[in-house]
Amino acid sequence: MYRIGIDLGGTNIAAGIVDSNYHIVYKSSVPTEAQRPAEKIAASIAQLCHRICRESGIGAEQIDSVGIASPGICNHDTGVVEYANNLPFHKFAICDLIAKDFPAKEFHIENDANAAAWGEAIAGAAKGSTNSVMITLGTGVGGGIIIDNKVYSGFNYAGAELGHIVLVKDGVPCSCGRKGCWEAYSSATALIRMTKEKIEECEQSGRDSLMIQFARDKGKVSGRTAFDALRAGDAAAKEVVDTYIDYLACGLANVINIFQPEVLSLGGGVSGEGQYLLDMLIPRVRAEQYGGGIVKLTDIRIAQLGNDAGIVGAAVLGL
Repeated sequence: MYRIGIDLGGTNIAAGIVDSNYHIVYKSSVPTEAQRPAEKIAASIAQLCHRICRESGIGAEQIDSVGIASPGICNHDTGVVEYANNLPFHKFAICDLIAKDFPAKEFHIENDANAAAWGEAIAGAAKGSTNSVMITLGTGVGGGIIIDNKVYSGFNYAGAELGHIVLVKDGVPCSCGRKGCWEAYSSATALIRMTKEKIEECEQSGRDSLMIQFARDKGKVSGRTAFDALRAGDAAAKEVVDTYIDYLACGLANVINIFQPEVLSLGGGVSGEGQYLLDMLIPRVRAEQYGGGIVKLTDIRIAQLGNDAGIVGAAVLGL
């Protein structure tokens, strides 16, 4: 039995054929061209499903289901994307349209962050748990919640927007319209902003910092600039990373205090720092979480599936 998982992004549509052991046996992608009409995007998804079957030698008749991980508010009961900020979807019945062009037995849809969390729960860092949370630290802060082996998305399918809990009232403006959101302090975007601010401060005061040289060498400031400089012993970089980790730990402690998951996994670009990140982060989370020393503690891990989490998670929707 095979399943197809679709990770639909604003830039690319990635598709993979996943076997019964939750391994991707073949995958490919095409540009999303998000400015196109929604129907054209759905047609591209169906065409990509046919293509990966043809190129892999796995017949379309062997595909048990197709799952789609899409940005936005996704009604998994009707197969409709209610709304997506960066795609032309508004009450768009994407599953029905794809089903007209590709002969799978079942079609499923879920928000992309929720699907990634489900993938980690089924086949990644949270495998074996029944309650888990995944946080992605990328352009924004994404969240996915698994409760009793089910994706939690609220009564209106818009739940688990964990990046938009407020850490600092009237703080840094967030893209959602609020101020002080966790996303505005713990995303890779926020880390880059903090790094740039510290570099500017150092340049104006005449303070030496390796971050200045690293940014010049790379031609840009990235989410790695401060971490790389910290590893090289840079004091200004330590200030940036300490501030970033403090905000990240505060938000993670909030999430743990609400859900008390068995496993909390971290994905997205910043999670690439791996154990180096965890060694700084976990003691700060432990200092703030409720029940420390009394109850079992949430296991905080780096997500395992990387960029494939959306494909795997989408493929196993319906399990």
